[in-house]
Amino acid sequence: MTFDPFGDFETRGYLRNSAGEKDTAIVRRLEHTSFTTGIDDAFARLAKKKQLTYADVLDTHKILFEAVYPWAGHDRATTSPDIAVSRGAVLFAHPKSIQNAIEHGLKLGNDPKAMRGRPGEVMGYLAYGHPFLDGNGRTIMVIHAVLAQRAAFSIDWAATDKNAYLDALTRELDDPGKGILDAYLKPYMRPAVDNLSDHVAAAKGLDGGAGQADTVYGRNDDPAVQAQYMQQQFKWDDQCGGC
Repeated sequence: MTFDPFGDFETRGYLRNSAGEKDTAIVRRLEHTSFTTGIDDAFARLAKKKQLTYADVLDTHKILFEAVYPWAGHDRATTSPDIAVSRGAVLFAHPKSIQNAIEHGLKLGNDPKAMRGRPGEVMGYLAYGHPFLDGNGRTIMVIHAVLAQRAAFSIDWAATDKNAYLDALTRELDDPGKGILDAYLKPYMRPAVDNLSDHVAAAKGLDGGAGQADTVYGRNDDPAVQAQYMQQQFKWDDQCGGC
């Protein structure tokens, strides 16, 4: 089933992309072109920031995807505040909790010692926030790469296994703060690299190819959805204050 949070796929195409295109394979190619065109500018902007903030995450997404999506740079609290978004068994943060989750990840990531010791946990918070309707993985990869560089290391993404990484990430999101994704990523930690654009471009799966897609889990005013959020909140309360 096509991910259609706006409910207007037939009239405005996939996620209201600027071309009005319905063929998601074509949209993915447009996304990848936009991403590769904007990545140098994104890193240049971030290099000027002393500490990365939530606003920088939004700005990075805008730079990377504004050629495809008019809503680029706007989070789900703005674009789709009334729906819950999931992928497989993972229910992402409530729209009202997105910023809290991302900011907690950035608080850790902006601390070089914490970033070196818990790179997977930082990635977990950024992924759990899932701020955008599309382009989350690529945006977060750029942010994570900058945080890692400032902590004097890099992740050899080209050496990782996409399926194993996604499995570890899913387990991290299901059981946060237990070091699951840290354990997966630490063997791939390497010295810092100079060219972050080439480094991130070498990561597997950034072309938006085949993989599990987001789905609309339900409306946030549905009692069943609210109950799921509440159950999820218990897992995250101790980690980031209920993000």
